[in-house]
Amino acid sequence: MNKSLNIIHGEHRAIAAMMHGLRQIVAGIEAGRMKPDFVLFRAMIEYIDKVPEKVHHPKEDEYLFARLRQRCAEALPAIEALEAEHRLGDARIRALEAAMLQYERAGEAGFAAFKAAVDEYVEAEWKHMNKEEHEVFPLAEKHLTGEDWAAIDAAFLSNENPWKGAAGEYEQLFSKIVNIAPAPVGLGPG
Repeated sequence: MNKSLNIIHGEHRAIAAMMHGLRQIVAGIEAGRMKPDFVLFRAMIEYIDKVPEKVHHPKEDEYLFARLRQRCAEALPAIEALEAEHRLGDARIRALEAAMLQYERAGEAGFAAFKAAVDEYVEAEWKHMNKEEHEVFPLAEKHLTGEDWAAIDAAFLSNENPWKGAAGEYEQLFSKIVNIAPAPVGLGPG
């Protein structure tokens, strides 16, 4: 697999880990094993907002999708669908935040709506990442040139580690999440 695709795949794993953790905590609350931790929810949603929405998706659009659009007509329907999903990303994050705030204000009465918002967001992101990895990546590997990959690699190599960020900007946030999230999601009290 190409360097850029490996980086994107690593970013997908980081995003998936955060979404899986969020879903596990919500399931624990639903089962009565956990209590809501709104500091943790805010941190997890902040990570989801900053990494995929501000770093990951814009680079996919500007570099990978733009180059593939020029080289492979077969990829256009998938690219257009993925770009449309990227444009909805901010609204989906704001809906998740609003559901979390309503849950915090309403207490237990707000849980069902928050759970529904988490489920909706996570399901949409899983489908989105799978479409990228199973439809777009193979077409990119087949149709992009060495020059295309050089430009894409230059952009994505600057992302470095999705757990830390290029300048370490996510490391503190990720460490905070790991330290306050209860097991099996993190190291916090459970």
